[in-house]
Amino acid sequence: MQRRVTTVCLGTLGLLLIACGQAAAQSGQKRALFDGVTLDGWIQEPLHATTLAASDFKDFPGLVKALTDPSNKLSTFVCEQLDDSVKSAIVSYSGSEDAAATKTLKSNLAKALNKIMAGPSLYDAAHAQAVTLRSETEALHEKHPQGKEAARLNRVILEDAYPNLIAISPAAAWIVKDGAMASTGAGRGVIYTKDDFTKYRLMFTMRHVSGQPDHQPCFLIFCTRPAEGEKPLDALGGIQFQTPKGSHWDYRPGKNKSGEGFTQVTKPDFNAKEWHRVEILVDATKGTARMAVAQPPTAKAVEVLDYDVPDAGRTGPIAFQMHNGGIFDEYKDVEIEIDPAVDELISTK
Repeated sequence: MQRRVTTVCLGTLGLLLIACGQAAAQSGQKRALFDGVTLDGWIQEPLHATTLAASDFKDFPGLVKALTDPSNKLSTFVCEQLDDSVKSAIVSYSGSEDAAATKTLKSNLAKALNKIMAGPSLYDAAHAQAVTLRSETEALHEKHPQGKEAARLNRVILEDAYPNLIAISPAAAWIVKDGAMASTGAGRGVIYTKDDFTKYRLMFTMRHVSGQPDHQPCFLIFCTRPAEGEKPLDALGGIQFQTPKGSHWDYRPGKNKSGEGFTQVTKPDFNAKEWHRVEILVDATKGTARMAVAQPPTAKAVEVLDYDVPDAGRTGPIAFQMHNGGIFDEYKDVEIEIDPAVDELISTK
């Protein structure tokens, strides 16, 4: 019996030693978060465009004319659901309005159509108008979609119903392109890691290709992971760093502002449209993060932005943000070091 007890104790001790050895091996070790081939290990939110932005109106006067055509059964169905103020504005629209008035109307119409797209299916109304639907649209309808997929169906129905008036949206918000993780301009959203992280060094190379409307490229830390079936917080409620010049934002619930906790160390004269290497050293237990940027990627980096708000620290996913529709960014060589062996920025040395 004594021998058996000793054996069990030694066996338990051995397992503990193995576990400790594995943890030590992981600490300070780098691993790729993106393999350059697939988006395995990442979650897209949303997966594809489920809303419209004013920039999606390719021919606004033509769209208004089509929507107010009384002989168009789909347009009649859509207009019946518009807010009275928006309906009145498009009916009286002449095309000669000044730029400010047109911009406001575009924005209001986009918001109104988004409400409609989030509601009942437009499929029957489109069928009544004999709209020619793409195979993607028909296939999605056959799945009897719910929630976001139902909004996606309504979006592509509107694209099919008003060709050359509403932009065709890509089938996915993020793709792999030439070895890079690339946003497709589908709309405001994020792509975030399936894993959660607490203390780490994140490094990646990126460039901003274009934007219409334009915005600096963004990534998010201290994010809140949505529960299954739960609508995610805007920008996952995270802390935003913009590259390469260090603008920023606080998306925590009740905040939604800039300034608090951020220190601009330098504001380099870097070009976001050229490849640059980013390093960020993060500690969620302290609510701290430091960002350095190098351009070109092989150059010595400069520290750009520091963040220090203890209450903001949160273990969670890391996310790249598509700030708005029409944004095209590319990321590659994304790697992470868990529990960094050196608690300093290394790209600045």
